[in-house]
This record gives sequence, C-alpha cells and structure tokens, in this order.
Amino acid sequence: MKPETFDGLLLPNLYGDIVSDLAAGLVGGLGVAPGANIGPDCAMFEAVHGSAPDIADKDIANPMATILSAVMMLRYVGQPQAADRIDQALSQVLAEKRYVTRDLGGDAGTRRMTDAVVARLRSV
Repeated sequence: MKPETFDGLLLPNLYGDIVSDLAAGLVGGLGVAPGANIGPDCAMFEAVHGSAPDIADKDIANPMATILSAVMMLRYVGQPQAADRIDQALSQVLAEKRYVTRDLGGDAGTRRMTDAVVARLRSV
C-alpha cells in the first residue's frame, strides 16, 4: 500500500514479475520501466513488459524501458561510464520532448525516438 517505504524488493521470479508490472504504473507505465532478473551466476535485463509481440514492427513501442534495461546491464557488468552516457542522452531527449512516443506526449515512433537518443549519445 505504501511502496515509498521500501528501498528494494527481493522476490521469486513469478511474484517479481507481477509486482514489477504493477509498480510500472507508479512511474508512467510499462513503456518506461526497466527490469532485471539477477541470480547467483547470471543476470538478464529486459523491459518490464517483455517483448510486447502484439506491437512488434509497428513502430509504436516506447524504447525507454529497453534502453534503461541496457543501462542497468552496463552498470551490472562494470561499465558505469557507458551507462551514464546513455542515461544522459536519454534524459536529454526526454527533457527536449521533441522526439518522444505517444505515451510520453509526443508523436515519434520507436525508431525516431531511438534515433534521437543515438544522436544525443554521439554528442555526449
């Protein structure tokens, strides 16, 4: 009932999946929530919504969750500088609000928003 009282949650996979989907609503929806499954020997990073096959190849998905999942992965593997550069490029695109997807109030598609992040990354 009061998620702000927790710094983090450690849950089995099924419950973690359910809670992460619910918590995504607190931060803007599934399109903006990165996810990680971290075990003792390996880790997997993905958007909380998974692959979203129902909107694949339609150029409408928000790429932010996937980009932020990659940022988390880079930090996990000891590449904080690369993670920070991508995070900063994404933040600049979001702040500019020119090339963001519909769920963020814009009219850009997946490719255009991703291209904008890559362009910003080149200048960071």
